[in-house]
Amino acid sequence: MRRYLASATALALVATAPIWAQGAPSSPPGKRDATQITGGTYQVDPAHTLVAWEIDHLGFSPYYGLFGDVTGTLQLDPQAPQNAKVSVSIPIAKVTTASAGLTDHLLRAPKDAGAKPDFFGPSPAPATFVSTSVRPTGEGEADVTGNLTLNGVTKPVTLDVEFYGAGKLPAQMGGSENVGFEAETMIKRSDFGLDTMVPMLGDEVELKIAAAFTKK
Repeated sequence: MRRYLASATALALVATAPIWAQGAPSSPPGKRDATQITGGTYQVDPAHTLVAWEIDHLGFSPYYGLFGDVTGTLQLDPQAPQNAKVSVSIPIAKVTTASAGLTDHLLRAPKDAGAKPDFFGPSPAPATFVSTSVRPTGEGEADVTGNLTLNGVTKPVTLDVEFYGAGKLPAQMGGSENVGFEAETMIKRSDFGLDTMVPMLGDEVELKIAAAFTKK
């Protein structure tokens, strides 16, 4: 997952280079240290929150795509992680792939008026995930169950979540408190009415998530 998201991270670093040039700290402000987390309400950082998806392509190779510009909130109490609540919205219409033709196909209108699109169609509603329970499974780890709404269908989904880092940005970058997580899960696209070319194209879709939050 980290390799898959490396290019996006590199772009973010390039964008912040002029700020760091003003006086970079000697070490990253974020630490894999849960004691750095403070309770409260956090907002999704849309520039650094990514949802990567992987699907089997005809049995020959995996294929990857990406969703970004995620929005939402996280309510977090480090003394009671089981009470955490997260609600996010993922703009399906902004799906990114390495192929312009495939991206067009995912968002293409059906050929016949009133017919079902092959995949999302030209104006897909955002997907949403709203947590319903959090079950800590180890230090810095938890199963987060919630309702995923995609393509107009709502199904329960459980995310395997791992704490990544927390801390406070330096003053020249705004001084905000931040926390981040990695998560993954597997869904079946046919469960959400996205069954075009199953089983030629894999039904199972692996989701890998880099979730960044900034305290309000």
